[in-house]
Formats: sequence, structure tokens, C-alpha cells
Amino acid sequence: MEDVDTPAGRAFDLAVQALIVLSLVLYSLETLPGLSHATRRALRWGELVTVGLFTAEYLLRAAVAKPTRTYVFGVFGAVDLLSILPTLLAAGFDLRALRALRLLRLFRVLKLVRYSAAARRFALALKIAREELVLFLGAAGVVLFLAAAGIHHFEHEAQPEEFASIFHSLWWAVVTLTTVGYGDVYPMTIGGRLFTFLVLVVGLGVVSVPAGLVASALSEARRMEADIREPATMRAEADVRTGA
Repeated sequence: MEDVDTPAGRAFDLAVQALIVLSLVLYSLETLPGLSHATRRALRWGELVTVGLFTAEYLLRAAVAKPTRTYVFGVFGAVDLLSILPTLLAAGFDLRALRALRLLRLFRVLKLVRYSAAARRFALALKIAREELVLFLGAAGVVLFLAAAGIHHFEHEAQPEEFASIFHSLWWAVVTLTTVGYGDVYPMTIGGRLFTFLVLVVGLGVVSVPAGLVASALSEARRMEADIREPATMRAEADVRTGA
């Protein structure tokens, strides 16, 4: 279950990935309108089977983890538990409030991260660049507030309903800084339009800076991964030569 470099480990990973995709397909099919009672019952049984297998996987991983708490209280353990919790809690109940727990099935998408080398490399890249990203997010929050306050100053009198307060202006600030530009709220005054131009220029940096940070961190993650694999490859070649 833990060694992905063996044929059995790779087969196990592929089987779990296929099971995750199957469970998400079943979840999507449940949302189709006009399904017959027999179809819904079949989908329900499919859900129970997949959750049973996920539960077995969760218990086995908790059993083989040394110590157990490192898995149970870790990120992957929490994701695995949340992916099976909705069905386990709703079993035997017909409470409308529990239907909201179905959304937690989406955590099964996150289970795919465990079985993807690229996803693990991306997670490592985020860890490497976390301090820079936190600093950038803090700066982006300040810029977002300044954009909302600035457009409120310029547009409040011309459009008192759309820019009634800084809180109302935050939607415009988010849409403009991310360069989405829905066009539902836009400046009408000269000052507001000039300020919008400035915000759009800053918004280009808001979008591009995180991409550059993550790209640089991914390169570092690949280098670290190569450094780890190279000694293992050299040992394997040495073993082959010794055996020969």
C-alpha cells in the first residue's frame, strides 16, 4: 500500500484511482433528472460498494501506518475519512440536513493526489514556496482593499447603488484585479476609469506573480526528486553488476 515502486504497489494505486473515478461518475449520474427507481437503486448500491472498499482501504492504511496517528491525523487520512463519512453517517437515515454531506464526496477528487507523482511534486512545490505565497497573498489582500476603497471614492456619488460601500465595491475589485471583467459593474466617471486602468495594470501582476513562484518551486522540486532517485538508480546498477 505504501511502496509505489513495486508492481503490486502500482497495481494497487491504479485500482484505487479507477475506484475514485467510478465513484465520482456515480455521484454525477445521481444528479440526472428523471432517473427510474431501479436506476437510482443501482446507483445507490454502487455507492455502497465503493464506500465499502474505501473504508477497507482507510482501515488498512491506519493499521499499517507507524505510528497510526501519523496517518489518522494527517492530511491524507483526513481526506480519506471525509470521502467516506457522508455515506456512513447517512446510512439508515432520511434526514434532509444530512443531504448536504453528499458534497463531502468531492473530497474523493483529492484522494487522487496521493496516487499522482506530478500532484505530489506540485504539493512539494507549494511547500517550498509557501512563505513567498503567504507574503504575496497578504499583499494581494491589501491591494484588493485599496482597490475597493479607491473605486468607492470615485464612483459612490455617480453610482450609489452599485458602490454603496467598500464592501459592495469588493466584488468589482476582485473581478478587476483578476482581469475577469464581467462587465456587470463598471466605472462611469473619468476618475473611476483612470483608477480602473491602474488597477488593471496591477491585476496583471496579481495573476502572474504566483505562477512564477510556483513554476520556480516546481523546478526545485524536480531537482530534489532527481537527487533522490539518482542514488537509488546507482545502487540498482551496482547490484546488477555484482550479480553478473
